[in-house]
Amino acid sequence: MSLQVQGVFDLSRYGDAPALVLDDRLVTYAELQQLVNDRAAWLGPVRRLVMVEGANALEPIVTYLAALAGGHPVLLVPGTREGAPRRQWDRLLESYRPDVTHRRDGVWSLEEHRAGTVHELHPDLALLLGTSGSTGTPKLVRLSRENLVTNAEAIAESLGITADDRAATSLPVHYCYGLSVLNSHLVRGASLWLTERSVVEDEFWDGFARHRATSFAGVPYTFELLEQSGFEGRDLSSLRLVTQAGGAMPADRARAWARRGEEHGFDLVVMYGQTEATARMAYLPPHLAAERAGTIGIPIPGGDLRIEGGELVYSGPNVMLGYAETPADLALGRTVHELRTGDLARQHDDGLYEITGRCNRLAKLFGTRLDLDVVERLLGECGIDARAIEHDGRLAVFVRRHSLAERVSGLIQREHCLPAHAVDVTIVDRFPVTPNGKTDYPALARHVADRPTVDDSVRAMYATVLGRPDAGDDDSFVSLRGDSLSFVEVSYRLERMLGHLPRDWPERSIAELDASTRRRRRWTTRLETAVVLRALAIVLVVGSHVELFDLMGGAHVMLGVVGFNLARFQLAAVPRRERLALVGASLRELVVPAVLWIGGVALVSGKYDLSTVLLANSWFGPGRFTDQWQFWFLEAVLWTVLGIGALVAVPVVDRWERARPFAVALVVLAATLALRLVLAGIEAGPLERYAVPTVAWSVALGWVIARATSVPQRVLASALVVVSCAGFFGEPRREVLVIAGLLLLAWLPRVPVPALLARVIVTVGAATYFIYLTHWVVYPPLEVDHSVLALLASLAVGIVTWQAYGLLRRRLTR
Repeated sequence: MSLQVQGVFDLSRYGDAPALVLDDRLVTYAELQQLVNDRAAWLGPVRRLVMVEGANALEPIVTYLAALAGGHPVLLVPGTREGAPRRQWDRLLESYRPDVTHRRDGVWSLEEHRAGTVHELHPDLALLLGTSGSTGTPKLVRLSRENLVTNAEAIAESLGITADDRAATSLPVHYCYGLSVLNSHLVRGASLWLTERSVVEDEFWDGFARHRATSFAGVPYTFELLEQSGFEGRDLSSLRLVTQAGGAMPADRARAWARRGEEHGFDLVVMYGQTEATARMAYLPPHLAAERAGTIGIPIPGGDLRIEGGELVYSGPNVMLGYAETPADLALGRTVHELRTGDLARQHDDGLYEITGRCNRLAKLFGTRLDLDVVERLLGECGIDARAIEHDGRLAVFVRRHSLAERVSGLIQREHCLPAHAVDVTIVDRFPVTPNGKTDYPALARHVADRPTVDDSVRAMYATVLGRPDAGDDDSFVSLRGDSLSFVEVSYRLERMLGHLPRDWPERSIAELDASTRRRRRWTTRLETAVVLRALAIVLVVGSHVELFDLMGGAHVMLGVVGFNLARFQLAAVPRRERLALVGASLRELVVPAVLWIGGVALVSGKYDLSTVLLANSWFGPGRFTDQWQFWFLEAVLWTVLGIGALVAVPVVDRWERARPFAVALVVLAATLALRLVLAGIEAGPLERYAVPTVAWSVALGWVIARATSVPQRVLASALVVVSCAGFFGEPRREVLVIAGLLLLAWLPRVPVPALLARVIVTVGAATYFIYLTHWVVYPPLEVDHSVLALLASLAVGIVTWQAYGLLRRRLTR
């Protein structure tokens, strides 16, 4: 006998119609019903608490539906792939002691913790979700089958969902908004394309077009990302509906998206909801999307809104049973009959509701009562994108550009009569957002609170050095988009804090690193080998040029370090568009100061040609080694990294590199070595050892070393180091130096150095490019009689130039 999901979904009625579309499989409603039946039979007849790691994948959805079918309450929680902490799972596991768990650790595993249950479960309890503002606390929203079915039906009716519709799962299913997309489509026999890709990835839109999806849902941050990622150029021929909820979208942005919809043939429906009402409570009909942008519209069918004491109150069959804070609360029935939203609102003459602020976003400063949402809206009307919080009796405002700070302070003082010392303006690189795309105000509060003691925690240090106030305990250097420039400073500070530096520290979470901090005075410290090699190599380069000693090869070691860091940071495990953005940013940090400096020297002295200024001597420069070739190292970095970036810009190559990182690095090394052999043979000539086509293999070799994670791979990489370098210069001492440097990179993660010397090494290592760039002008007047002074002056001028450029760049770009 066919089981049906009790009171929610009758899957069998839609037969062979498509239900779930995967990239490699289509699951019909009949097939889905059978999968649900089998899973429900496994769960058994005794009601038990089933904890499921939510994901846009077949396995957790089957378990979710099967639990509902068998009457088992589901505790749906985020998974680590959605950015949630693994310890959130552990905290809920410890607090609520589920009887069955379904989680993903590489593969999906269904685990039975006990045959029966230790809980008293209320007959109406069907689903437990974290509140929209929670970050893993045990407080949960208790929802009933009636909540689920009435909300799904009301949303389906509001949006006109039919069996012909196919939604892309652009939001995670553990999030109440994403789950309601699933529910409202299944209740009408519509289908869903299951994907866990981001809307900024080309692969998302390729799949959207291939599977003929008709709708997607987004939070305000989703639409910011879409505007930055070329949405207008996508194939939108099948798109008919876009919904937005999860926070207020600025009225001008809503109008712009409504107009896009008119141009491309889709409707925009702005919606409003909370987890406590099973997701969505109100919607703005699409024909009003542009005209009445800024309002939340009218209640969904069956719901009612009213304003009481300025606060918006919702009632309807989708209002939760109540909260659960302990396992004992799972036995409770209904304790809540209407939802006090916590939002301040007003109703217009045409019946539409508008949210004007939050009850808990009110602050009283120096006798003045401020609505922080109004502060943000005021600044927005003046063209200033800002976020505001109250902290320690002051108004803390966050903006993304230094040039806005004084204007923000003046506006707030005039409009709200606050004294100047009551307003604290902070510049951040970006506004932190929660996994659900809402502004993460607690992260901003932590950033302000941590500033006086920035070295007290790994999180605070990351926030400062990387400019990421949204850095959370579960973020890592890689997830925060650290690059090859910032890693020098971060690795040094981190080693001082931890007392050691794990090889995989860029991938480790802040919580893991913070847990092992050991702050004690030490006479030695261990720096990353890549940092030490950068510093040592530039000293060798400059020292050889001033003829203090004759140890050539440092620049080629630095090329290997460039490839090593490129693989670790620019080619980290992030979406392809972000990879390309990171490559572009690193090239910008190389090209802009180089062109400015070389161009300035050329204008003053006439020493350099245009091909040198544009770092293009390998293509247009003289056929013999002259002063025009002094910046060959920077050219090699620029064109090789640009070529690698172009390579991974190809979607299929990007996928191959992610699936087989070491193999792809080997292929690139083989290709660059083959090019070198064709152009120069085994031993390079005086010019060929500096030209881009014949030195690109040095960068590729560093890439291979970075991807060599096992002992056999490191052995192979080491052999390739020896084979690649041997004979290249025709100078055994130079070749041995390069081989030694690269072998250290492959086998020695960290180097112990005296603590007093570590800060010097870090500074020199961080300023490497600028020292190389400027030393050609600094040392010539001193090299004949004062070679030591020439070396020290070259290092000092490069460091000062690096610091001055960094200060200027921050002031101009922020």
